[in-house]
Amino acid sequence: MERGRFAPSPSGRMHLGNLMTALLAWLDVRHVGGTMVLRMEDLDPERCREEYAVQLARDLQWLGLDWDEGYERGGPHEPYRQSERSGIYRQHLEKLEMQGLIYPCWCTRAQRLAASAPHPGEQRGDGACPCRSLTAAEREARLQTGERPPSLRAAVPAEEIVFVDGHCGPYREALARDCGDFLVRRSDGVCAYQLAVTVDDALMGITRVVRGRDLLSSTPRQIWLHRELGYEPPRYFHTPLLLAEDGRRLSKREKDLDLGALRQRFTPEELIGRLAFLVGLLDQPAPVSAGELIKEFSWEKIPKQDIVLPKEMF
Repeated sequence: MERGRFAPSPSGRMHLGNLMTALLAWLDVRHVGGTMVLRMEDLDPERCREEYAVQLARDLQWLGLDWDEGYERGGPHEPYRQSERSGIYRQHLEKLEMQGLIYPCWCTRAQRLAASAPHPGEQRGDGACPCRSLTAAEREARLQTGERPPSLRAAVPAEEIVFVDGHCGPYREALARDCGDFLVRRSDGVCAYQLAVTVDDALMGITRVVRGRDLLSSTPRQIWLHRELGYEPPRYFHTPLLLAEDGRRLSKREKDLDLGALRQRFTPEELIGRLAFLVGLLDQPAPVSAGELIKEFSWEKIPKQDIVLPKEMF
């Protein structure tokens, strides 16, 4: 059976763009008769709060976007909060370390940018951090000095990853040139997003990932991690983004478009209907329930370009 997921970060109230992604993820898995999983991506302890997670779940229920397993419901792949899965991530880091695919990094962001920036007339570097070339003895010496703890980076190969996105079509990326060695664990010990999302999707049996097009470029890294960890990657579908009239991406800071404000102005059916019209599932912004849209759903109807939000509609 197909398995999809909605995996928000509980760092504030959902805004209209988050809602559009949640609706499309829900419709995608429901129209194939699959299972919906709700996972909380609360890796950042400074920004993510339990109150936001609870409110997010209440908003989804108000909208009629139910889920079969996950946050508050439980299921066979518990826990469904990334903050409670650190031991699982540590096991996968150890596996990557045994394969020689990660290394400790002491560089600051500024140092990495300086090292990777090409001089005039030169090509961009291979994306490797200077710490990658340290010998085992040099790394041990740095560990013994008591300086700040290192982060961990993936040592990516000079390889091109090619895949077909279920909505955007063919996509290719040269790992070393286009993204370089990326974080898999922060210096404070918190697992980084790329590894956490890969491990969670694999262990939870996710077969369909629907998310915003801003995450398309991270997909090759996750496909590579799936492969190196011995997992089969899911199929990816990247949705258009909702943009403000001036071209800005919507943000949780825009309170007039978060669910708190929207719930005061619209019923669930009115809100769902307006979003369905924006993404091409309805010919007019008429009230409709999420369940009624299942039979209307098709990726062929969803625009590939980003959507500028009509001010008068919301």
